[in-house]
Amino acid sequence: MQVRNPAYRQVLEQAFAGAGFVRDNGMRLVDCGPGWCETEVLITPHHLQHTGVPHAGVIATLADHSAGAAAMSLAGADQVVLTAEFKLSLFRAQPTAWLKCRAEIIKAGARLSFAESSVYAAGADQPVLVAKASVTLALVAAGA
Repeated sequence: MQVRNPAYRQVLEQAFAGAGFVRDNGMRLVDCGPGWCETEVLITPHHLQHTGVPHAGVIATLADHSAGAAAMSLAGADQVVLTAEFKLSLFRAQPTAWLKCRAEIIKAGARLSFAESSVYAAGADQPVLVAKASVTLALVAAGA
């Protein structure tokens, strides 16, 4: 995949630091490369629904922002990425101390990119796949 902005890592770090909702919920960038990123969030009581498992909103936010970051890694320096469409499939409710996500660009386009995010409950044993998201992302001129 073609990198249009060699400073993409710094852009992604700023995207996590500058997104108040993401930052305030403890979501952080772990690693990234052209067309992909890995993220995580330490689960605290405010992330839980009444049954004691991570709320779907936390899972959805992690999957969406991670997909956006994967698309940003391929965007030009003069572009921003916005979610155009988002579908989340929740596979299982899983108590966990951490959620981890890997987002990958499946199709990178000039105006639209398509990503898939996989969200895992990470514990002492093997990670458990809890959700997948399909995300269409629009690349638009910054300031537009």
